Amino acid sequence: MKKIISFIALGLIVLAADAQTANYTAENKGIKVTGYDNPKTFPDAKLELDQALFTGKELLDTGSTTFKFKVLNYELGAQTPDAGTLSCANSAKGQHIHFILDNQPYQASYSPDITTRLKPGHHVLLAFLSRSYHESIKTHSAYILKEFDAGRKSPDQYDTKAPHIFFSRPKGEYVGDKEIKKVLLDFYLVNCSLSEKGFKVRATINGAEFIFTKWEPYFIEGLPLGDSKIKLELLDKNDKPLTTEYNGAERTIKLLAEPAAK
Repeated sequence: MKKIISFIALGLIVLAADAQTANYTAENKGIKVTGYDNPKTFPDAKLELDQALFTGKELLDTGSTTFKFKVLNYELGAQTPDAGTLSCANSAKGQHIHFILDNQPYQASYSPDITTRLKPGHHVLLAFLSRSYHESIKTHSAYILKEFDAGRKSPDQYDTKAPHIFFSRPKGEYVGDKEIKKVLLDFYLVNCSLSEKGFKVRATINGAEFIFTKWEPYFIEGLPLGDSKIKLELLDKNDKPLTTEYNGAERTIKLLAEPAAK
């Protein structure tokens, strides 16, 4: 029989079963967040970047630039098998790549060639494989992290060996009951793992704080119609935000009962 423990601290209500069976569940200020231990892990999926773009060049050109990827053991454009069971936003175009440049909102690509416009200066690229419902594949072989300059050499540097967090979901607008009831919260970690006594992630959702000690997808319930703000911070073992670049990114999303009038 599962043991159920509940406690209230600073307005945060957490319900947890014993450690081997429980998923994270917490409520704060009317917002509920639940962890999801996804059985569709795709352990053999692999993403590779064609390095030909960088060969023999100190700098990339500015303007329109195409990054070519190779995807192994994973089918872009396919529907992830459990997509119909999760009751959250799902792409009709199927599985894809999340292409994140300088921690800006990602560009979804359903082909391995991704074209973007590069401004002059220093850039950091994170790309990873995504399920059709936008959850990341969280394995060492499923992502690419690369820094580079475009147009001019830049003194800026990004420590690719330091712990980092990148904001992935939620993003943009969510429309209708099927999308607004449960909103996926997903982030990407590099060079670190989460634990009770180590690194943690703090999500602040419309002013309500939630602390995560496991890298997994989370579902948000109870968001109001209209705008909501979500902030993600990577914390050290003393629960202090790391001072690394891109930590503390914040996004505003919008929930709509019906499509906006045009």
